[in-house]
Amino acid sequence: MSEVVYGVHAVERLIKQGAAVRTVQLVGGRLNPRLQKLQRLAERQGIPIERVPRARLDRLGGVHQGVAAVLDEQARTAPALTEADLPALVEARPDPLLIFLDEVQDPHNLGAILRTADATGAQAVVIPRHQSVGVTPVVRKVACGAAETVPVVMVNNLARTLAALKEHGLWIIGLAGETDRVLFQQDLRGPVGLVLGAEGRGLRRLVREQCDYLCALPMMGSVESLNVSVAAGVALYEVVRQRHYAD
Repeated sequence: MSEVVYGVHAVERLIKQGAAVRTVQLVGGRLNPRLQKLQRLAERQGIPIERVPRARLDRLGGVHQGVAAVLDEQARTAPALTEADLPALVEARPDPLLIFLDEVQDPHNLGAILRTADATGAQAVVIPRHQSVGVTPVVRKVACGAAETVPVVMVNNLARTLAALKEHGLWIIGLAGETDRVLFQQDLRGPVGLVLGAEGRGLRRLVREQCDYLCALPMMGSVESLNVSVAAGVALYEVVRQRHYAD
């Protein structure tokens, strides 16, 4: 089954990563300098170029910027992990970092979280199989290549998965607004699983109950909460700060 990734940055990142791109589709007519550069990059890698009408790219349903890459399942460079692989992933290193998303449904949020997960060295993003956005073309575009480097693991029951991974030594830290404990006061240097809730609803009760600690981000202004992808970015870079830059 073929997948399509669109957008200049996302397609460029795929080609540079050496993903198995079947063909690069470029809009017909005169190409702007960015698309000309992308065409040369694809040609150097031996990837066939297909010139297509703009209407064909428009049917992808997103901002394609005049380019799309057609790839197969084997094009993914991230290891294909299942729920059964998670215990071994946790035990493979002394300081694993996993991200758990509780029914996040906005593809832009998932794409942004994957991009930050890649930047901060997270080993996987775990999502429930139902009521969650999957890795769609929009997610891949926003992720700018990180959807091909960070495994996305679908599980049947997120609360049960958290309970099982706690038995393997993972400390579960949930982000929630209704707590006095600030994330910056939490030790994040060991085996950590960060749990973030759905847009607007936060963590579900059963997921919340599996968290070892609930932590909040300090809010100094009038808004009550941050976008989930922004909150994930703040939390993940706090992990990086504590692990690599703290005194």
